[in-house]
Amino acid sequence: MHRHPINEVHTVPPVTSFAPMTPDPGSPLSSAAPVRVSDAPVVAAGAVPGYGPIFNAGVIEHDGALHLFARGVRDGYRRNEGPGARFLDYVSDVLVFTSLDGRSYAFQQVLAESAPHDVFSYEDPRVQRVRSGDEERVVMTYTNLPSPESGQPWRIGVHRLGYEDGRFCLNRTSGRVVGPDGIPNKDAVLFNLRDGRVAMIHRIHPDMQLAVFDSLDDLWDPPPGYWEEHLRGLKRHTLITPSDGSLGVGAGAPPVLVGDDLVLFYHEREADGQYTTRVALLDHGTGRVVAILREAIMRPQLPWERSGDVDGVVFVQGAVVQADGTIYLTYGAADRCVGAATVRSADLVALLQAAV
Repeated sequence: MHRHPINEVHTVPPVTSFAPMTPDPGSPLSSAAPVRVSDAPVVAAGAVPGYGPIFNAGVIEHDGALHLFARGVRDGYRRNEGPGARFLDYVSDVLVFTSLDGRSYAFQQVLAESAPHDVFSYEDPRVQRVRSGDEERVVMTYTNLPSPESGQPWRIGVHRLGYEDGRFCLNRTSGRVVGPDGIPNKDAVLFNLRDGRVAMIHRIHPDMQLAVFDSLDDLWDPPPGYWEEHLRGLKRHTLITPSDGSLGVGAGAPPVLVGDDLVLFYHEREADGQYTTRVALLDHGTGRVVAILREAIMRPQLPWERSGDVDGVVFVQGAVVQADGTIYLTYGAADRCVGAATVRSADLVALLQAAV
């Protein structure tokens, strides 16, 4: 078992300012292009004893702080020189970090630990507030990876979270695997439609699909036949498909509401294997796509984004609208560390609306 006291590790030395990075070369976005908050990761690999890569992180603002939920890979993994998985003994847990400024993060806790006979590996957590009836709940979605020996595919895991004494905790009885049985399914994010229904974007390769429920309870325990009907009408439920020549797409961060516009950041794997960040405008009433920008808004640019365990990856999983009108983004970089960037929400929405 991994045991760590609160605030044991600061991931970067405290500093007073960071020089922002310039927008990606050739970007058509001008003032709407994301700007990195630093030329270094906000959470580095090896920042927590017992863990190597720490990456693919969702984020939520709560109680005056940013809470970052990251995938931490335990020490001891190794590259597979034979056929099969890229790495061996590759097991990850959910680690939580906190920050007051979005630049300097302190390690707080191991929120969810993998176990051989439970969740073999927790991967790619996203955290979102979701209304259901008269309640607002905080929900963590993640990829539930079974043991390699099981022969079972990865599935979508969900957990409700509680909060007390300055930290989030798992509602232990709320853990579920959701979605159709026996089919690889991941990259799930949740959000509310205007009428209060609960929508889930998920990824059955290579596309992204939309599933809608009357409540969170219906997501946890859907009506009989729900997922069978969803699969029969999968083309009708498909939300976004890869661009010509690209290999796949998947949701990034839970959609954020800017005025009455829902903005979705998502990833696209291009033909050369590079992961880029794309953005779409969703209809608040239906969750369907209104517009997509033709170009990626962020590409691997910095050395630690271009080179790592998986080269050429920027993988957004967290988005928070800030009081100054910017959207704060957290992303995994090259399957090794966590970066952060900001984008001007008004400029980005204007570009999306112009693309309708």
